[in-house]
Amino acid sequence: MPVARRTALALSALFLTARGQAQQGWAPARSIRMIVPYAPGGGADTTGRLVAGPMGEKLGQSVVVENRGGAGGTIGAAELARSAPDGLTVMMDALGHVAVPFLMPRLPLDYATAFAPISQVTVLPLIVIVPKAAPYATLAELLADARRRPGQLSYGSAGNATSNHLAGVLLARQAGVDLQHIPYRGGGVALQDVVGGRLTFMFATVSSATQLVRDGQVKALAVSTAARIAALPDLPTIAEQGFPGYEFAEWNGFYAPAGTPPEVVGALYGALKHALADANVVGRLDAMGAQAVGSDPATFAAFLTRQRQLTGDLIRSAGIQLD
Repeated sequence: MPVARRTALALSALFLTARGQAQQGWAPARSIRMIVPYAPGGGADTTGRLVAGPMGEKLGQSVVVENRGGAGGTIGAAELARSAPDGLTVMMDALGHVAVPFLMPRLPLDYATAFAPISQVTVLPLIVIVPKAAPYATLAELLADARRRPGQLSYGSAGNATSNHLAGVLLARQAGVDLQHIPYRGGGVALQDVVGGRLTFMFATVSSATQLVRDGQVKALAVSTAARIAALPDLPTIAEQGFPGYEFAEWNGFYAPAGTPPEVVGALYGALKHALADANVVGRLDAMGAQAVGSDPATFAAFLTRQRQLTGDLIRSAGIQLD
């Protein structure tokens, strides 16, 4: 190939690279560390690992997930808060991000100001399920029984202040019923007790409960989100069944340290949107029962404000404490 031709191609490649970096506003100088403030295997961890590869492709650097679990997620969160606001350290967190400050009031950081919100990544709807032999065909029948027998109908959760606990607190408040909460050391054990008829009901994740519903091992009465879910399209929402405005679910969010420049936040958000458009990521999220959201930073910040208000109110009103 002639020298002039090689030179032109090289200059063209440099121009395209520079234009791409200018469009995204920032390009990382080295690999990015994505903190997950929990042990491996949970929803935030799985989601982080799913999006890390496509994000790295978009940014031109690898995105490495690092689990920094412990103390309800506060160890990893504190590490992010101490990190330089340069975009090279980020975090994937869950609903605990808005719950922990109300459960651990002496934290060394303020969750409301220590982080730059980037995006709500996913929402994970919950399903109200009852044992197959339960005498309820609808949510209304379950709640009518709860009114007849105050405090006698039990529902299980993965632990105090988890999403399936708080979803029950919100339902009890809106329905005006007294329900008995039974915290477990994990949602799987609670689910087994619903199947075995030892619990009245549970707010279960879509991924854990859908096949049980299809196999007839449990009955599904309602969905906790504002919209119905593709996995069980005939299952009505709680809002549709007499409780307008009811909406509660698990979710995952993406953060940088406070003070991260807008162009860096924008580039990270663009990389996340790229990942959430990946067919493999979408398919894997769907298998988890998760729905991709990908809200922009401003929308996510407003969502966090609403979630802090709702979650804090539920925790205080129910007198919830850590296990």
